[in-house]
Amino acid sequence: MPIEQPASAAAWLRLTLTRGVGLESQRRLLSAFGPPERLFAATGTAVRAVVGDRIARALASFDGDDQIARTLDWAAQPGNHLVTLADPTYPQALLEIADPPTLLYVKGRVELLNARALAIVGARNATAQGASNAEQFARELSRGGLTIVSGLALGCDAAAHAGALEGAGSTIAVIGTGADRIYPSRNQELARRIAEQGAVVTEFPLGTPALRDNFPRRNRIISGLARGVLVVEAAARSGTLITARLAGEQGREVFAIPGSIHSPLSKGCHQLIRQGAKLVDDARDILSELQPASPAPAEPPAAAPAGDAQRAVLDAMGFDPVGIDLLSQHTGLTADTLSAMLLSLELEDRVATLPDGRFQRLK
Repeated sequence: MPIEQPASAAAWLRLTLTRGVGLESQRRLLSAFGPPERLFAATGTAVRAVVGDRIARALASFDGDDQIARTLDWAAQPGNHLVTLADPTYPQALLEIADPPTLLYVKGRVELLNARALAIVGARNATAQGASNAEQFARELSRGGLTIVSGLALGCDAAAHAGALEGAGSTIAVIGTGADRIYPSRNQELARRIAEQGAVVTEFPLGTPALRDNFPRRNRIISGLARGVLVVEAAARSGTLITARLAGEQGREVFAIPGSIHSPLSKGCHQLIRQGAKLVDDARDILSELQPASPAPAEPPAAAPAGDAQRAVLDAMGFDPVGIDLLSQHTGLTADTLSAMLLSLELEDRVATLPDGRFQRLK
């Protein structure tokens, strides 16, 4: 855990582990108080003014110190990381989505979070051809410099991870459990290889089991980390199409591989193509579309904490107070995207929120 100091990390964990405090409330609290240490030093009256009495009482009565201690012990182990919104290694692509996670648990190469990435998703009960396509596309795209993101499920996901491990881009597995639990258990060995050569990522606390509702929620991170999503196989109604829909809502490219008109697992891909997804039958179609940089580096790049998108927002702000609506007009970004980016910049002391709700650049 090279970025956060234990005291700071403990405050972030307390914020995210408090029951009943969701992402929206977390963002409101961070926007109002700055880093969580300041939040927990604030008066109850000040906290209630931001999030109301119920959440203020939940924060004040937090009883998860044992879980914080276990998590800090986990984060102290080699290869394990806690990555918060204030961390310079936080994936800049997630700041572009409407509901970025406040904290990520990462096992493996944390620098891959900011690599140029493509998500590959598909059916769990994949056909032999579908699994082969997922593995082949992932291998070629990883060798072409793209990091492959998927969900560690059986079928197309597992095949995509396996293929991506053969290239320089490697792979990120976004899971719907705690980082200390792997689901399905059949993918334990694959997950171990990914943690060694790529990265396993989750927003769920340690010990979180495989709960059904968590998997659709993690899909926004799969698509959010990537510049595009490739759908290999999907039934007409499937979780895979949720990821594709989220990708479109997040402004990502959507690609789909066509299949037999007689296969139920081609119906979803054909539906996406009719709706505007780009038909692909060769990995080079995607490489030329996304124009990836050189293969992913073995070491973290010496980049500035703010990404290109953040720098563009700072440039658009100037040093005069500005409202979010005007800033949205100047940048072309949605209010949700700007709110997430401005919160990250505020946590880095680059931007301040003024009493009238406007924002001002500090440096």
